[in-house]
Amino acid sequence: MATPAQALVPRPVGRSRLVGVDLARAVAIAGMMTIHVLPEDAPGLPGVLYALAHGRASGLFAVLAGLSLGLSTRRTGPGRRERAAARVSVAVRGVLIALLGLLLVDVGSVVAIILMYYGLAFVVVLPALFLPRRVLAALAGAWFLLGPVAGALLRGAYGLPAEWEQPTLLSLADPVHLLQTLALTGYYPVAGWTAYLLLGLALSRLDLRAAVTAVRVLALGAVLAAGSWLVAGALATRAPFDVSAGDFHGTAPADSWWWLTAVEPHSGTPLDLLHTAGCGLVVLGALLLLPHAVTRFLSPVAAFGALPLTMYTAHVVALAAHPGDTPGLLGAHVLVGVAAATAWRPLLGRGPLEQAVGAVAAGAAELVRGPAGAPAPGR
Repeated sequence: MATPAQALVPRPVGRSRLVGVDLARAVAIAGMMTIHVLPEDAPGLPGVLYALAHGRASGLFAVLAGLSLGLSTRRTGPGRRERAAARVSVAVRGVLIALLGLLLVDVGSVVAIILMYYGLAFVVVLPALFLPRRVLAALAGAWFLLGPVAGALLRGAYGLPAEWEQPTLLSLADPVHLLQTLALTGYYPVAGWTAYLLLGLALSRLDLRAAVTAVRVLALGAVLAAGSWLVAGALATRAPFDVSAGDFHGTAPADSWWWLTAVEPHSGTPLDLLHTAGCGLVVLGALLLLPHAVTRFLSPVAAFGALPLTMYTAHVVALAAHPGDTPGLLGAHVLVGVAAATAWRPLLGRGPLEQAVGAVAAGAAELVRGPAGAPAPGR
C-alpha cells in the first residue's frame, strides 16, 4: 500500500497513468494560454478559440486539480496517522502553490494568476478528502449552487467590491485582506471555485479506465453544460435588466439577486460554474474514450499535460518577459511547452516544480507519520 509520501514521489512514466487525464490537462493549459495571449476581440479562428476557452479552460483545470488530489491520496490507509499525513501533504502543497502564485505576480505577470486561489482551495477541501463518492457528489452539487450565493451575501453585507489588484507576496503582511480577496472578491473566488475541486474528488472515486464511466462523465457534462445555458437563457427573459452586461471580474455584483442568473465567463454564478464544469466533464469524458491507437500518437501532448505546474509557470514568466497578443506567440508558447515536456518527461517523469513541491510535501507527511513501523494511533 502506498503511503501519502510515496504518492507524491516522482514515478517513471508508465501505462498506469490515465492518458486521458493528461490530455485534458493539456487542453486546459493550452486554453488558459489562449486567454492570456489572444485579445478578446480577435478576428477569425483566434476569436473562436478565445470564446471557447474563456472561463472553460480554468474551470477544467480546477476540476482536474481536484481529480489529481483524489488520485494521489486514494490509496491512503484508513488509520488516523496515515490520513493526517495525507492531509498535511495536501496542505503543504496548497501553501507552496499559493506562494508560487504570489511570486508570479511579483515578477510582473500580465495575467490573472490562479495558483494562490487553488492553494487556498486545497486547504478548504481537506475535510472532504476521504469522503465517499456519493457524499462528495452531493457536497459538490450543493457547493455549486450555494457557494456563489454565500459569497454574494457576504460581499453585500460587508460592502466588499471586486478586487482588481492581484495579491503579491507583500499581501502576506495583511492576511485578513488577502484571505478576503482569495475567498470572496478576487478573480477566482474560493467561495465558489471549491465546487470544482469537490467535483474532481468525486470523479477520482470512479473507475476512469472503464469506457462506460467515460461515457457517463461525458453525458453528465453535456447535460450540465446545456442545461445551465438553457436555464440562464430562460431566466434572462424575466430579468428586469440585462444580466449579461455586468462588469464581471470573477464575481457578480451583489446589489441584486438577478445577477446570480448570469452565465457569462467568470461571473462566478451558480450557472456559470455549472456550465464550465459541464464543459470540463465533456472534454474529460471524450479524451478518456480515445483508444490507445490514437493516444499513443498524442504522447507529446500528454507529456505537456503531465507537467501542469511547470508549464503554467514557465508560460507566465515567458509572457511577462515578452508580452504579446498574436496567434504566432500563442503557437510558440504551446509548441515550445510541448517540446520541452516531451524531452523532460522520459528522463525524470514529473516536472521540476512538481518534483520540488512533491518532495517538500512528502517530507512533511513523513514527519507526521513518524518512524517506519511506529504504531499509529487508533490502529
